[in-house]
Amino acid sequence: MSLPGFSEPPTKETLADARRVLETTRLKNSNAEAALAQIVRESQYAINELETQRAALEEQLSRTLAYLSPIRRLPMELLREIFMWSFESHPCSAWVLAAVCTSWRRLALRIPLIWSKIRILTNQHASADTIRLWLERSGETTPLDIEIFLRVTSSKHSPEPASLRPRRTSSSPLTPVTPPWNVSFTAQQPSSHYFVPHPPPPPPIVVMPASPPPQHDGWSPPVHDRQAVSRVSMHWGHIAFFYLVEQMHRWERFVFRFDKQFTSMGALKSITGDAPLLKEFEVSSEEAAFFAEWPWLPNATSSTSVSLPKLRAVTLQHVPFKWSSPMLHDLHTLNLRGLPTSHLPLDRILSILSNSPQLKTVSLHFQGVLSAVLPLSMLTLPHVTSLTLGGHYLLTQLLDSLTLPSLESLTLDIEARDSIEDIISSLLTRSSRPPLQHLSIAYGVAANAATFYYGPGGLTLTIGGTSLDPLLTALGSPEDDPNQPQNLVWTCPVLETLGLKSCHANAESVTKLVQMVEARNPDHGTAQAVGGVTPVRLTKLELYECTSLGEDVMRWLQTRIEDVICEDTGGDRSPLTHPYL
Repeated sequence: MSLPGFSEPPTKETLADARRVLETTRLKNSNAEAALAQIVRESQYAINELETQRAALEEQLSRTLAYLSPIRRLPMELLREIFMWSFESHPCSAWVLAAVCTSWRRLALRIPLIWSKIRILTNQHASADTIRLWLERSGETTPLDIEIFLRVTSSKHSPEPASLRPRRTSSSPLTPVTPPWNVSFTAQQPSSHYFVPHPPPPPPIVVMPASPPPQHDGWSPPVHDRQAVSRVSMHWGHIAFFYLVEQMHRWERFVFRFDKQFTSMGALKSITGDAPLLKEFEVSSEEAAFFAEWPWLPNATSSTSVSLPKLRAVTLQHVPFKWSSPMLHDLHTLNLRGLPTSHLPLDRILSILSNSPQLKTVSLHFQGVLSAVLPLSMLTLPHVTSLTLGGHYLLTQLLDSLTLPSLESLTLDIEARDSIEDIISSLLTRSSRPPLQHLSIAYGVAANAATFYYGPGGLTLTIGGTSLDPLLTALGSPEDDPNQPQNLVWTCPVLETLGLKSCHANAESVTKLVQMVEARNPDHGTAQAVGGVTPVRLTKLELYECTSLGEDVMRWLQTRIEDVICEDTGGDRSPLTHPYL
């Protein structure tokens, strides 16, 4: 390529001229680049200035719009009322309201009542200071409604959502003590505290982050995070219950549940003294364990002076208690599940019931029961509507000592050695045929079907662990049962719901099931009257782990019964899955 203005071939003079042109061009190019860089810098500075001004204007615009927002014109009294409505629907809403803005936070902190319901799902590796903060914000006089669910885990982190589902355990159909581990929650990072709303269905859950690890201050040697977590888990119970027991005079409702033993469980010993506002008390462990007798309120002797004037509901499951404790007096609801090492004489269990003549709901489960030391006397509990008994076979003698004229629900999971049907019939006869609506029997061994007659009102009958054929025969047409007495009458003529689980079947079981349904739910009209008694139609049938029916039988059953559920799957007897068995 030739250079314009220069001859070819290059001479010494043209080469010297070309070098001078090169230097001049490079200088001009450098000056132009410097000028361009200066213009870019000045322009960028101007852009930054304009962006800063725009951000300031947008901030001013946002603040102005916020100031002009209609909610700003709400009187503080009305906003306070809205906070109270939110609290009534969502007990944990105070944490959300306090995080909206400065003015809302100030208002929320000035309303102790919206901090009075403590709902925490936590683990032993989390900081107990959350409880302290909640108690401080609830003021000094506001009654406290406390629910704490402790998930005892071996991991140093909070459980994942999948691990929060209830575990299937083998136990009797007492009220499940398993906390609601299957609650849903929203969180970006694993957290140690989940505030569990109450009652169900659960609203959105407030998630509290875990406490940060201790910071090194430059003076003391740094502490390894794992060691810090270990110390927290070792002392969690002592710290938490120190704060809680300090406010025991404000307890109105106290519920503490844990799934297994934990290191600082001895902190429960500090629950002692007066609780003048307490209406409901519960300490429950999902796992049966071996404990020494703690010197706490449920173990107080009858001579102990304790002020519990409002206590009406007590639940103690897998924790130590004494039959003579003043806590077990004048109750309306009683739920006791004894420790495996606890062996109470039968007369003392009856004494527990006699100390609360106003009882309405009773649930007792004892694996070990001793024969009565003192003679058993008949006890009438006129207000009991629900009775649940489970465990040792001697509890059938307790059933023989009770008269329950208002009984509506009876659940039995007793290791009976004799026929339990006669005991139930005697109880109903002695109680003047109460309006029983739910009967649940979990047989430990095969037994003959019950043949009871019940008074008016729909009956729910749930049976588990017995032979299917005798039961279906007894519930079928009396004319087809050769074992019926001469004065033929329908068994359970007011039966509306029938639930069966783990009932042993044979080749004829499906046929007997069809015959029973055909007799009670004929295609047209009502069932045949026998002995002047006409049974009501079955409205619901549930079969779990019994026998396979076949698609054709299922379709036929669905034409006769409104609600049919059949699950032919193996599994253990778990009240968490089917609460009656």
